[in-house]
This record gives sequence, C-alpha cells and structure tokens, in this order.
Amino acid sequence: MEFSVGGARVFAGSGGRAFEPSLPTVALLHGAGMNHTIWAAQARALAHHGRNVLALDFPGHGASAGPPLSSIEKLADWVLSCLQALGAARFRLAGHSMGSLTALEAAARAGASCEALALLGFVPEMRVHPDLLKAARAGEHLAAELMVGWSFGRHGLTGGNPAPGLFLPQGALALLEQSPPASLGVDLAACDAYRNAEAAARRVQCPVLLLLGEDDRMTPSAKGAAFARNFSQARVKILPEAGHMMMVEQPSLSLDSLKTIL
Repeated sequence: MEFSVGGARVFAGSGGRAFEPSLPTVALLHGAGMNHTIWAAQARALAHHGRNVLALDFPGHGASAGPPLSSIEKLADWVLSCLQALGAARFRLAGHSMGSLTALEAAARAGASCEALALLGFVPEMRVHPDLLKAARAGEHLAAELMVGWSFGRHGLTGGNPAPGLFLPQGALALLEQSPPASLGVDLAACDAYRNAEAAARRVQCPVLLLLGEDDRMTPSAKGAAFARNFSQARVKILPEAGHMMMVEQPSLSLDSLKTIL
C-alpha cells in the first residue's frame, strides 16, 4: 500500500490485506540497506490472522521516497508519523537490526500507544567496523558482500533453506544490491551513532520480546539477552541455529515467536 507523510510517498507491505482500522496494527521495521520484503513470510501470516500489517520501507529504501534519514531518532519519529497518518492510535512494533533500534526508540516515545514490542537481531549498541562503514559510504559493493558474510549462521551459509533450491546469502546480496548505494552508508552510520538504548528501554511501558539468533555473529545473542533487564516486562527467545537474518533462516520459528506478542 502507498500513502503520504509530509508530502512524501511511503510504501508498506500489507501482507495481501487492505488496511482495516478496527484491527490491531503491527508495524514491521527492516534493517540497514533492506526493505519490506525481508518480512514477507511473517507479514502475510500476521495479515491473515487478524492484524493490520505495515511492513514499512524506510525513506530512500524500496518504494518509499528518499532521502534516507540520518539517525535512529529521526527514523523513530518518521515511523510514528506514518502510524498517525493512518489513524493507528494504538499499535505494536517489531524491528530487525537497525529496525530494532528504531522500534525501541519509537516505543519509548509512544508511551501507552505502543502495546507490544519485538526486537529481532538486537544489541543496544550496533558499532560498525570502520572498514565496513567506509566501504558503505563510498558505495562500494564490498559493503554488501561483508554484510552478507556476517549475516547468516553456519546453517544458513551452507544451503539451509526450507524452500529447496534457494540460497539465502545470494538472496540477501540481491536485496542489498537493490538499495541505493547512499542509503546503506547512511543506515550504518545511524546505527553506529545510536547511544540511547538504555534510556529508551526504561521508558518503554509495554511487554517486550527479544528474539535473538543463537548463531548471530553480527549482533551476538548474549549482548541482547543481557540487556533485557532494562525493560520492566521482557522475555528472551533464542532461535537455534539462526544467525542475524532469522526471519529468512528460521521463518516459521520466527513467526511462532512473534505471534506470542504481536
């Protein structure tokens, strides 16, 4: 679906269902350099089980107009503006990687309007290696290659896909290649600069699920799990054999976990 925020086009995957204001609304937020399609399996299932789904393309990603936003705080305000534009007074948020930082910050700012929060592939500080950040800012293909190499667990890197014939790393690389080169550099810089996770967590009023990959080398599960104590209501779920791209590595297990909170 398409709509407008601040005069700019916004695209969101709806999971194949029209937006219905009377239903619970779930916003799904993608990671750096990605777009709404990373949530394809989860979006469709949630949309066909009584939820409004908004798998948002961030500005400068997918089919949403640019430019990309330069900080997690700006992304959080933009998400809240999208929900306001659609009349969603109450909502649930799920974010992956950069999207998890954005979801956390948005939930903190939304107060009681946010009914539930799921953080996937989350650590409170997403430091980016200087070489990766330099390559991304220069628009080098190496940046996408490095990200893909670190984004999957061992099972995902060796052909572990529930759909025969699909190779997960190649699919992720193709997705990153679709993003404008400038967007990935802006995204990674925003992740690298964000330092407000602890303060944001103390302001979150809703139940929180931290959904983490056992084999995640990009955002190690131990760091995310240790952070759970900063929330008033939080539980941790570790997905076996999953790396950072858990929504495609373990789509069914990811969905089952999300259904318990969203």
